Amino acid sequence: MTDREFSTKCIHGYDQRYDRTGAISVPIYQSATYAHEGLGRSTGFDYSRLSNPTREHLQKTVANLEGGYDAIAFTTGMAAINAVLELFEPGDHIIASEDLYGGSLRYFRMIGSKRGLDVTFIDTADLDSVCKSITSHTKAIYIETPTNPMMQVTDLKAIGNLAKEHGLKVIVDNTFMTPYFQKPIEFGADFVIHSGTKYLGGHNDTLAGVAVVTSPEDYERLFIIAKTMGASLSPFDSWLIIRGIKTLPLRMDRQQASAIQIAKWLEEQSWVRKIYYVGLEKHPGHEVSKAQSSGFGGMISFEVDTTERVKQILEGVKIIQFAESLGGVETLITYPMTQTHADVPEDERNRKGINDRLLRLSVGLEATQDLLKDLEQASREV
Repeated sequence: MTDREFSTKCIHGYDQRYDRTGAISVPIYQSATYAHEGLGRSTGFDYSRLSNPTREHLQKTVANLEGGYDAIAFTTGMAAINAVLELFEPGDHIIASEDLYGGSLRYFRMIGSKRGLDVTFIDTADLDSVCKSITSHTKAIYIETPTNPMMQVTDLKAIGNLAKEHGLKVIVDNTFMTPYFQKPIEFGADFVIHSGTKYLGGHNDTLAGVAVVTSPEDYERLFIIAKTMGASLSPFDSWLIIRGIKTLPLRMDRQQASAIQIAKWLEEQSWVRKIYYVGLEKHPGHEVSKAQSSGFGGMISFEVDTTERVKQILEGVKIIQFAESLGGVETLITYPMTQTHADVPEDERNRKGINDRLLRLSVGLEATQDLLKDLEQASREV
């Protein structure tokens, strides 16, 4: 399977088949438990919290797309993050990107701190800052690239080399880019995390998370945590993500093409103060992104002139929908201050640029011209 093109891997997934009916679609094995053939003899499946054929197909598919050893699918992206961070012990130090999804920040500050994890939040695009933050207790570097929502880009190769030099694990949240546009393991990542709810599923119809692991040892440790936590992805939700992955390349290409046009249109608008889209040449991380990714994705953040304009746009869009999430076929607009990053202290939000005039756009599959017309009419002076 490794010599197949990416789009073929997305469609056909894991080679193993569990039934003899010839079903083209992967069967949904909606079973909680499995009968043994005899004492000491198992089919390979015992209880669906531990393993399930539908979920296994998904896990092997995502691991193959990312170039990992194996993967574990969870009920949500946050469950995947929680499980990976359970690998670390009280007193361990983790360096993390300062601009992270609000749920990840909340985990580190509320759950991680209670567990005794010591976390330093810095701009991981600044390699000198990363170097200076490493201590004798540092065990890992946790990265989003591009970050959510400010689209900061971290040099994965540089971080990978630094981590190898110091014996650190590298954890990369690859939700925004997916393995179609970016493969962190090629640059030294040890774990790759996805909110499968987003681009992998692609239809805003289910929640899921996936953690890809590069070594058998780390996989065994993570598997024990996963089966003990009990946040295993259900067979039906696994099937939904498998179905979504089949069209991942087509969706990502189309969403990116529209995002580039929309970002350029936003540049021309007098009411737009700042644009954060990695595909624009003026973006500070544009060249690094070109070196480590094959695309720029479909996520745009932009700052408008007034809070009144924010309200006008959010209440005025007709095709674009005001909702919290991303990566689906429908275009969604999000207000980070009250949605994804509502739990981040106000002074910290403002310091990062997540102010009351920032909007985040997840570009979907609607006709680009319809999206532009919708933004134009929603933002027009009244």
